[in-house]
Amino acid sequence: MARKNYTDEFRQRAVDLYESTPGATLKAIAADLGISRGALREWVEKLGSGTTTAGRASTSASGRSESPAAKIMRLEAENARLEAERIKLETERDILRQAAKYFAGETNW
Repeated sequence: MARKNYTDEFRQRAVDLYESTPGATLKAIAADLGISRGALREWVEKLGSGTTTAGRASTSASGRSESPAAKIMRLEAENARLEAERIKLETERDILRQAAKYFAGETNW
């Protein structure tokens, strides 16, 4: 399996997302981004500031549980995950369609 190369910006944004998301776990953030937990852990150790909001839920003056920047990053990560899932499902659907056509032609009832 080929090793994936991620940009420095993606790595930093992943670390920022982990550090700024209240209650975040490495496993959950890595799954949302479609990366391995080990890779994210390495990035956090290398690029992280050492402060996380995992233990506390910081609220702004408007009563929101996350900053606009954190929300944007979270939504972008979710969007990337959903896009990857959509592509995977479309590929699976196409394979199943081709298989159905093949087996429909094979039957001589």
